[in-house]
Amino acid sequence: MSAGEIRVAINSDQDIVAARQRGRALAAELGFSATDATLIATAISELALRVVRGSSRQGILVIASDNGPGIADIPQALRDGFSTSGSLGLGLPGVRRLMDEFQIDSRPGRGTTVTVKKWKQ
Repeated sequence: MSAGEIRVAINSDQDIVAARQRGRALAAELGFSATDATLIATAISELALRVVRGSSRQGILVIASDNGPGIADIPQALRDGFSTSGSLGLGLPGVRRLMDEFQIDSRPGRGTTVTVKKWKQ
């Protein structure tokens, strides 16, 4: 783990709550608005949080990864309403809308990594 990085292993619903609280606290510490702090907390699940710095700005990087079955059709998974779990299908498309930068890497049988950034305005 590098300096400024916070890792939270997700093994239960309580861990997700802790991760969201840490994300919200980091956003507040960096001076993000309450709205942006809420967006960041909403985007967090299984994660690593890190402060990122651009040429004249700073933000929060969230990396969510798993060792699950992977996503065979990423464009389909990014469509509103698509769900393989019976949920509302707001997950990945919702995260993509909430954050400023969104990247997904998934390989069937090897898992998925979603990397998102939110820049301080």
